[in-house]
Order: sequence, then C-alpha cells, then structure tokens
Amino acid sequence: MTAQIDHLVVAATTLEAGVAWCERTLGVTPRPGGEHALFGTHNRLLKLHSDAVPPVYLEIIAINPLAQPTRAGDLRRWFDLDDPALRQRLQRHGPQLVHWVARVPAIEPAVAALKALGIDRGQVLPASRPTPQGLLQWHISVRDDGQRLFDGALPTLIEWGETHPARMMPDSGLTLTAFEVSHPRTGELRDALQAIGLAGVRVSDEPPTLVAQLQTPKGRVTLASTG
Repeated sequence: MTAQIDHLVVAATTLEAGVAWCERTLGVTPRPGGEHALFGTHNRLLKLHSDAVPPVYLEIIAINPLAQPTRAGDLRRWFDLDDPALRQRLQRHGPQLVHWVARVPAIEPAVAALKALGIDRGQVLPASRPTPQGLLQWHISVRDDGQRLFDGALPTLIEWGETHPARMMPDSGLTLTAFEVSHPRTGELRDALQAIGLAGVRVSDEPPTLVAQLQTPKGRVTLASTG
C-alpha cells in the first residue's frame, strides 16, 4: 500500500474570508471549486507544484450558509468544521491550515490498516461535486463526529475516481517546498503513516502543528496550524 499527500486544507469562517486571506497571504486568487452537498460546504482551489503525480493542491473550505448538509442531521461535517473550538479559532485568527488529506489507491484496506492500530478513521463515504468538465467523484473517510484526529496531524484518506481535480487546474505560481507534522503522540502517528504506506513527511514530537512551506509570488510563506 502506498499513500501520498493529496491536498492541504485551509478552513475559513466564510469562503469570501478565505479568498481574501489567500490573496493577502499568498498573492494569488484561488480558482473556483464547487459545493459539497453531503456536508453543506464549498471551496476554492489552487494547484501546488510538487514532485507528486498528480500534483498536490490547496483547498480553502468553509461552511456554505445557503446549504444544508444532505447527511443525517446528527452527524457532523468533515474536518471538524462544526467543532466550537475550531470555529472560535477561525473567528479570532482568521483562515488557517487545519488538516491534510492523503490519497490512497484503495481506501478500504487503508482504513482497515488504521483500524488494526486502534484508530477509527471513520466511514468510507462516496462523494461528488459537479464541475464544468463533468461530475467529480471520490471516496473519503469521515467520522460521524467529524473529527480530524491527532489534532489534524493524521490525514483524512481519499480515493479518487477516474479524474483527479488537480489535472484540470491551471498553474498557480505556488510551489510546495516542504510539509511536516508534529504531535506529542509521535510514535502512534508514525505507525499510522507507515501503515498506509506514506513516506516523506517529517514527524516530530512538538506540540500539535502542521507546517507547509510554500514558494509564492510574495516569496517564501509558511503556513502553520495552531493545533
């Protein structure tokens, strides 16, 4: 089994706030993304040049105030977007890197490998969103409580259908030069990443943090989570 970084997740209180943050921080305007009916969210996207194939991308995501999730009402949205503590941090500090997603060739065995370590990565859900090129489809692991786990340092898992969205994105002028995660439960986190076959991501035992280094039109920019 092999896994790769698929995309970085920046959460915002509103998509408008996320776009403004991106223009101010990275010096580029994110491309239109789409809506996720299952979770009542919407996003904007930017391709990140990297050694990965398909390329890694950056997702700016927010709750869509005009949509209600089609998922059962007692289940929470993905990426902890319903978590009061995260929402408070976004209100206080603005948009920030909160999570990352790893793509796997077969998601069910990857989820099972984590379960064997006592980690419940969540149900495997089919998801989709319309695009001008047609329906984009994937399977993704989401817990009923929406938790990211390890304070966001353990990636959500995704298995794409026939089309990967980054293949349709134009160059953004952004390059991902480094990405690392830290968490006090370092051994458990390393074991989890090894179980899904993900290499090349540095893991340290500092306080919970995700750090991405980007080369941008505004120079080198560091994006870091706050746990």
